[in-house]
Amino acid sequence: MMYHLEFYSTDELKAILVRSANLLQLKSTDDALSLIAARSRGTPRIANRLLKRVRDYAQVKGTGKLSIDIVESALKMEQIDALGLDELDRSFLRALVTVYDGGPAGIEAIAATLGEERDTLEDVVEPYLLQIGFVRRTKRGRESQKPPANISASNITKSTTTKKPKKTQACLSEPYPDSLHRDYGTAVRAPCNVENFD
Repeated sequence: MMYHLEFYSTDELKAILVRSANLLQLKSTDDALSLIAARSRGTPRIANRLLKRVRDYAQVKGTGKLSIDIVESALKMEQIDALGLDELDRSFLRALVTVYDGGPAGIEAIAATLGEERDTLEDVVEPYLLQIGFVRRTKRGRESQKPPANISASNITKSTTTKKPKKTQACLSEPYPDSLHRDYGTAVRAPCNVENFD
């Protein structure tokens, strides 16, 4: 018998967060929990981890109750963007686009560029990027799916390469949310097969 595992939906994650918040005796609004769920990459473990981080932030910076403003401020401090991507995810994308011209690139090469372990990239970073269509695996290596344009090479963390970035043609679809323009530049466009995550 074969089983196919899928990411949790936002509603399913919200239900998990409601239960976790009750166990933690944490006061929260529905909108605040929905926001955390939307940025949890479809994974309950991440949702519960973010809930605890937001709780700690609310206790120090607020009244202890989770609100939209508190959640947004806490996730901003954690460098979690509107798509649920963290700095390692963005570094992976920047390296693939600017250092390797969108690919194909071997996972060992990308790991060396970022100074990360291969297993970390394969187990933690890639699954979600593959799911939302930002990256694809081929026989020749990893390729960006309609790579974002105008990404500065100076933004690649822990990169030791001096290769000049190559401008790429972005897909003419809906843009990323404004909050992501600061990370990728104002010309960033979402991949053709990915919905706009407003």
